[in-house]
Amino acid sequence: MTADLFEAIPDVRPLREVMADGAVLLRGFAQDFENELIPALREIIAQAPFRRMFTPGGHQMSVAMTNCGSAGWVTDHSGYRYDSIDPDSGKPWPAMPPAFRELAAQAAVAGSFANFAPDACLINRYVPGARMSLHQDRDEQDFAAPIVSVSLGLPAVFMFGGPKRADKPRRYRLEHGDVVVWGGPSRLFFHGVAPLADGEHVSMGRQRINLTFRKAQ
Repeated sequence: MTADLFEAIPDVRPLREVMADGAVLLRGFAQDFENELIPALREIIAQAPFRRMFTPGGHQMSVAMTNCGSAGWVTDHSGYRYDSIDPDSGKPWPAMPPAFRELAAQAAVAGSFANFAPDACLINRYVPGARMSLHQDRDEQDFAAPIVSVSLGLPAVFMFGGPKRADKPRRYRLEHGDVVVWGGPSRLFFHGVAPLADGEHVSMGRQRINLTFRKAQ
C-alpha cells in the first residue's frame, strides 16, 4: 500500500449520481482521506483479523469480515446482531479511527444526511468469487440514520434494488474510492454485491475492502 493508493484515473462519469430517493453514489469521494484511511485500516485488522462468519443456517459466508467501533455486526447459529465484544478474541472491537468517522460524516452530508455519527463500521473483505446476496440492513436500532459504504481495491458490481426482495436491482460499477450513501426512503432497500471478478489492484492486490458505517445503537 503506497501513497498513490487513490491515484486519479480519468473518468467521464458524474461525481455524484442519484441512485434513488435518498441514495447517492459519490465517485472518488474517499480520495481526500487516503493518507489516514489505509494505515488505520491496517491497525484494525492487526487487532481484529478478518474471519468468515457462519449464518444462523450454518452457511459460511464467502466474504470475510471484521469490525471497529463500539459495536460490531456478527452472525452465528443464534442469529444476526450487534455485539460490543469480538467473539474471536473476547475483547472489545478496535475503536473507530477519527479518519473513519470524518469520512463517514462528510459522505453523509454529501448525501444530504446531516449529523451522522456512526458507532459501528463493518469491514468486509472480498476475494475473487466472493459475493453478497441481496439483503436489507435491518439489525440496527436507528433506521433514521443512513448507511455509508466505502469501496477500496478491486472494482465491484453493486446491486441496488427496492423495498421488496423481488424488485429488480440496478447495477453500479464501484471503483476504488467510491462511496455509496443511502437512507430515508431508501434506508431498507435490498442491496448486494455480484461475485467479484479476478484482477490485481495496484495497491491492494487481489481483493476488495468495503467499509460500511452504521448507527447501530
